[in-house]
Amino acid sequence: MDLGFVTEDETLQVLADQLDIPFIDLNQYRLDRAVVAMIPEIQARRFRAIALASDDKGVLVGMADPTDIFTYDDLCRILKRPVRLAVVREAELLQTLDTVYRKTEEINTFAEELDAQLDDSDIDIDEMAASAGVADAPVVKLLQSLFEDAIQIGSSDIHIEPEERSLRIRQRVDGVLHEQIMDESRIAPALVLRLKLIAGLNISEKRVPQDGRFTMRVKEKNIDVRISTMPTYHGEAVVMRLLDQSTGIIDMDRLGMEKSKLKRIKQLVGLPHGMFLVTGPTGSGKTTTLYAALATLNVPEKKIVTVEDPVEYRLPRLNQVQVNTAIDLTFARVLRTTLRQDPDIILIGEIRDEETADIALRAAMTGHQMLSTLHTNDAISTVNRLLDMGVKPYLLASALNAILSQRLVRKVCTSCARDIEPDAKERAWIDSFKAGDISDMNFKRGMGCNYCNYTGYAGRTGVYELLEFDQELTDLLGHGSSIEFERLSRQRLEGNTLSYLAMHTAAAGVTTIEEAQRVSADVAGLLDASFADA
Repeated sequence: MDLGFVTEDETLQVLADQLDIPFIDLNQYRLDRAVVAMIPEIQARRFRAIALASDDKGVLVGMADPTDIFTYDDLCRILKRPVRLAVVREAELLQTLDTVYRKTEEINTFAEELDAQLDDSDIDIDEMAASAGVADAPVVKLLQSLFEDAIQIGSSDIHIEPEERSLRIRQRVDGVLHEQIMDESRIAPALVLRLKLIAGLNISEKRVPQDGRFTMRVKEKNIDVRISTMPTYHGEAVVMRLLDQSTGIIDMDRLGMEKSKLKRIKQLVGLPHGMFLVTGPTGSGKTTTLYAALATLNVPEKKIVTVEDPVEYRLPRLNQVQVNTAIDLTFARVLRTTLRQDPDIILIGEIRDEETADIALRAAMTGHQMLSTLHTNDAISTVNRLLDMGVKPYLLASALNAILSQRLVRKVCTSCARDIEPDAKERAWIDSFKAGDISDMNFKRGMGCNYCNYTGYAGRTGVYELLEFDQELTDLLGHGSSIEFERLSRQRLEGNTLSYLAMHTAAAGVTTIEEAQRVSADVAGLLDASFADA
C-alpha cells in the first residue's frame, strides 16, 4: 500500500475474503448509538473497534485489524456475548469514533444527577452555585460535558433556553442549530448562575441582560467564550459564542474565492489609503475574512491597530483594543486616539453609527488604510445604509475603494454525495440566471452518513460579491445620483452577484440548490416564487 501497488480497499477486501468476514464502509453504514455504546469509548479507541449491530447471534464489531486475537478476547470479555468481526478502514473508524461518542448521554446523566440533588437537598441554589467546593458537583460536570461536546462537533454557539417544563440546549454547527431537550427544567438556574460566576457577571441581577467573556481549556484547546444573558418569561436564556484560539488565522487562499477575485482583493487591501468594507449578516465570516487579509499585511514595516467588540482573533505585532461602552470606551473614542498612534492600517470591528463612520472615512482620506465590516444584505445596499446613517456622499466617494459582500454556504458531504436532477421549481430558479444548459451542470446532494451526522453537509465555504469603485461610480456617488449609481453598480456586478455565484457553487456540486437559495440575496425573487406557488 505504501508503495502504491495496491489500494487500501483492495487490501482490506482480500483480508476480508481470507478471514471470511465482511468488509464494511462505515461512511455508508447507519449506526445505532445504543449498540455503539456497548463498547466504552476508552476501549473502542484503544482497540480500534466499534460495535455495529447486535442480534440473537451476538455482536458485530468492526475492527481496523481483525487479526488481533488479543483484542478479540478482550472484546468478548467486555461484551459478554459472542463477537462476529468485520474489517473497516482505520481512518474512517477514527473519524466515526469522534462523531458517535458525543457527550449527549453524559449531559443527560449529569442533568438528572443535578435534578436529583436539588430534590434531596434544602440547600439554596444560589449558595450551591456560588460555593467554592463544588468542583465535583453535577452542574460543573454538566457544563464540562457540554463544552467538550460542542468542541468535538465543531459548534460555534451554545444556546441554553429554559422553558416551562423543559430545558432546551441548542448548538450551532455550520450555521444551523441542533437541539437537545431535557425534562429537568429546574437545572437551568444552576447552569446560568455557574456561567455567570465564571464570566464575572452579577449573579444577583436577573432582570436585565448582561454580557461577559471568559477563557477555558477544553481538549487541549484554548477557547474564548463570549456570553450573553437575556431575561425571558421562564428564566434567563444564555447564548455563548465559542472562539477556538488554537486554530489560528485562516489563510486567504482557503476562503473559497476564485483566484482572479482573490488576487484583486489582495491588491485592494494593500493600497496605502482608502476604505475596504466587508459586509453580510451576523455569522457570515466577515471578521475571519478581514483577519485573513490582515495576516498578509502584518509586516514589521506596518503599524496596525484594531478596534473591536470583542477581540476575536489575536495576532502578534497588532495593537488590539477592546471596546467597553460601560466606561465610555466607544468605537469613536478609541478611533480618535488611534489616529494619534501613527497607524498605517486600522481595522474597525463594525461601523455602528454616524460618528464612527465619519471618523473612519476621513481617516481613509488622509493616508490610512481602513478595514471594517457592516451588516447589510449586499454590496449596493451598503452605500444606502451608510447614507441613511447620515454620512455625506462626498466622503463615501472620496474614501471607499471597494465593498466585499459575502455569505457562507454549507458544503455537500463528499462521503455521501450523489448526483441529482433539479425539479421543475429548481430548474425555473436556475434558468432565471441564464447561465447556460443545465445538463452541463453537476448538482449534488448528501444522502447522510456517519461522517456528516446524517445531515448531508460537512464544512462551509464562502460566496463573495466584489464591487470596486472606479472613477465613474465615484463621480455618480459624489454628486448624489443614487439612482444612476445603483443602475451602474448592478451593471458592474452582472454575473458576479451573490445569487449568481451561489447558484454556480451549487452547479459545481460544492453545495446544494437549497443552500444556494437559502443564502441568495435575491429575496424578492424567492418571495415572488412562493406567492406564485400559492
